[in-house]
Amino acid sequence: MTTHTPLSAPVTDDPPPPRRPRRRFSFPSAFTVLAVVTVAVWALTFVIPPGRYDTEDGSPVPGSYHSVELTPGFGDRLKDLFLAPVNGLYGVTGTDSGLTAPGGSGDFAGAAGVFLFVLAVGAFITVTLRTGALTSGVARLADRLRHHRAVLLTVLLAVFSLGGTTYGMAEETLGFYGLVIPLMLKLGYDRMVGATVIMVGAGVGTLASTVNPFATGVASDSAGIGTGDGIVLRLLMWVCLTALAAAYILRYGARVVRDPGRSLAPPDEEDKALAASGADEAHLTVRQRIVLGVFASTFLFMIFAVIPWSDLHITWLPTLGWYFPELAALFVLGSVAVGLIGGLGERGTTDGIVAGAGDFIGAALIVMLARGVTVLMNNAAVTDTILNSLQDAVSGTSSGAFGVVVFLVNLPLAFLIPSSSGHAALAMPILAPLADFAGVGRATVVTAYQSASGWINLITPTSAVVMGGLALAKVRYDRYLRFVAPLMGILFVAICAFLALGAAVT
Repeated sequence: MTTHTPLSAPVTDDPPPPRRPRRRFSFPSAFTVLAVVTVAVWALTFVIPPGRYDTEDGSPVPGSYHSVELTPGFGDRLKDLFLAPVNGLYGVTGTDSGLTAPGGSGDFAGAAGVFLFVLAVGAFITVTLRTGALTSGVARLADRLRHHRAVLLTVLLAVFSLGGTTYGMAEETLGFYGLVIPLMLKLGYDRMVGATVIMVGAGVGTLASTVNPFATGVASDSAGIGTGDGIVLRLLMWVCLTALAAAYILRYGARVVRDPGRSLAPPDEEDKALAASGADEAHLTVRQRIVLGVFASTFLFMIFAVIPWSDLHITWLPTLGWYFPELAALFVLGSVAVGLIGGLGERGTTDGIVAGAGDFIGAALIVMLARGVTVLMNNAAVTDTILNSLQDAVSGTSSGAFGVVVFLVNLPLAFLIPSSSGHAALAMPILAPLADFAGVGRATVVTAYQSASGWINLITPTSAVVMGGLALAKVRYDRYLRFVAPLMGILFVAICAFLALGAAVT
């Protein structure tokens, strides 16, 4: 009987083949998020029926909503989607047609002014960095305040919040990231703290606008009341919500200082090198001190130039009424002045301007894409349809719940119209008269509208302030949402409580 010995595999010393690593999900960039939002909104325009309100002096007339027949075919709608980014940059809304397209005559609807402003700020910051003055100045400031960083953080947030509540500081904040982010890193915080001190600070201030002419002013005028109506409630909101935001960011910042591993925006090698550099490397020459003076003066003049002092009843200061075209020119001129004073020369200054604009082009493109979404909705005539549905939802509510309901129904409208003034001009003539039937003061409607606009604009991906700011801060959008989600819940509850109180008082 023959026996068969089983064959065995030869023994080798070769290691087993490595396992293929699992591909982890990576959250898409801000460009991809906005591209998806653009296509989704475009698709919804085929489902939402088009309609418009009649207008009087640029404001919709209550009860005049009617369906409209859109003549463009599928090819034209597809072209509208194709041109959305271009329209977002330099589209013009025709006076007769109401449609936005490149060229033509009418009201300018594109974000070209903000686009150029972002590039000019990038040039200004980069040229200042190349002089060495900004790096040395931040290092010295951080060294002097290393034992008072919580105070500095709170003061900075309060300053941005003050800008938000008085004049609706929004796109202007994009110019401050290049200054605040390095300072926060030097103090031991992370980029998330730097980004949110600016974004949440100004956002909460705008949410609780007191005399902001672009939100409170436009809304109050459309509602037929004075800007001062309801200011006591809004002032209380501003103080309380700013304090809540400061406490929330301070708590996170303290956690990051104790354990950097818990940061939602982990530092890269450049961040670590900046945080490790000491004040002994920060000797400031006379030339650099002058550069820092010009640098600070430029930002201070920007704030002065955009505040409508006359609307705040401050008559001894001139109201310049500057906007983004003038501000862009200001920062280009500042770039040249800083470069020449800092000793960069003609070649070094021009190279710095070009390099700085290139570094900030990503954030500028984000602004353009976000504006394109709004243009799509306008051309499809769906914004008024949504507003009419919200009007139906508000009608018939009790006085106690009216303020909260108006807040809730304004949230989707705020998502679709990131512009606070545009939102106010569209919604207030329709929603304000409903307060009379509910036995509530119209100031409650104004407060509810601006709270909804400010709250949703803290997170909406169609906002150039959010997406552009995160791009400048180099903070991922999903990480920011994770950070801000609990704060959004806290603010939501606080807003509803204040609105219920305001309705009860009136």
